[in-house]
Amino acid sequence: MDRPVIYLFTDGAASGNPGPGGFGVVLRCGSYEKELSGGFALTTNNRMELLAVITGLEAIRWENAHVEVYSDSSYVVNAVTEGWLENWKRTGFAKKKNADLWLRYDAVARRHRIAFHWIKGHAGHPENERCDALAVAARSLPSLPRDEGYLNETKTDTLL
Repeated sequence: MDRPVIYLFTDGAASGNPGPGGFGVVLRCGSYEKELSGGFALTTNNRMELLAVITGLEAIRWENAHVEVYSDSSYVVNAVTEGWLENWKRTGFAKKKNADLWLRYDAVARRHRIAFHWIKGHAGHPENERCDALAVAARSLPSLPRDEGYLNETKTDTLL
């Protein structure tokens, strides 16, 4: 059965970097649309940008989906399209920031056929603007959870 293309729009935000952070996701498939968001008390913008993509991919219910990802994060888009992720995997993510999330991304990405598209942020792209609003709202919620991956990474960095 031929399934339709899934469009995944994402954005991440952190106030301070590190600081309170959030991510926003809009998933669209045909006439179906779903929004997802979340946040952490202390994290970074890059972590939230990457977590937005991961969260969107993890929400897809079938295998081998054709997913078109739209992100304003050069960090995320270039890591995948320019081969950075493959190099990081070869070196075992030696001293690489966000390795926990990149491993999680790699696991979920293997389940699908993904194409990445970089879009300019804050340039009036409707879905990117919506994702940004979701991310900013999520980082502003009271009692945000801890980003254990960021905290563990920070502890490790201080020991080296």
